[in-house]
Amino acid sequence: MKALIIEDEPRAREHMIHLLGQNFPQVEVVGAVGSIKDAVNWISTQPSPDVIFMDVELSDGTSFDIFTQVDIPAPVVMTTAYDQYAVQAFEINAVDYLLKPIGLTELKRAISRVESGLAVKPSTEVVRNLINQVRKEKFLIRMNNRIVPVRTSDIAYFYSEAKNSFIVTTSGASYVMDESLDAIAGTLDPSAFFRISRSCIISEGVIDSVSRLMGGRLQITLRRGYPELTDFTVSRARVDDFLSWLER
Repeated sequence: MKALIIEDEPRAREHMIHLLGQNFPQVEVVGAVGSIKDAVNWISTQPSPDVIFMDVELSDGTSFDIFTQVDIPAPVVMTTAYDQYAVQAFEINAVDYLLKPIGLTELKRAISRVESGLAVKPSTEVVRNLINQVRKEKFLIRMNNRIVPVRTSDIAYFYSEAKNSFIVTTSGASYVMDESLDAIAGTLDPSAFFRISRSCIISEGVIDSVSRLMGGRLQITLRRGYPELTDFTVSRARVDDFLSWLER
């Protein structure tokens, strides 16, 4: 059985490779990539694997966005540290849904399902329809007895601080949100927004320039007039994907 791993966190990727190598001699890891871009390229150019282990949250969006660019040729096992994507995972006929940290028992269950021959590859059309339903055109901000609608096109960036999530508009308004950045990321158009770090998702429309920092990171400068309420440093692990997103 040939397996492709799509996982952006190096430790999680190595953990999965180790678990498979130590416990499933019948499984050969033929590829391991960490972004939507690299996953699309791998699937488009390599022979089809027998199973794909696919992390939901990737450095340049969610793995559901892979389905909008290429047909998925094999059964999929979804992996994530969060459970809010469980419904979507099973709606696309995922073989299994594994919560991190992934244990041996759960992995055995997923492998068994693939080996049973009953697993089918996800329906690309279903996933594309699902993504269109999930994408938000506006967020509803609840403030005591008031509800403030904020259109996605009017958002400059999202950021988290002290366990709270905030939305900042192009006009400078800032609101506390109920959702985490992990939940928000899956509802945004990846062509318009990029998660530059664990604590910030930025809109392309507010970026003025980018400077290189020591250690391989990048510093974003916003266009004049946009409020700067957080740090706009692109983490080193996301630099390549960010630059590819910016120049597309």
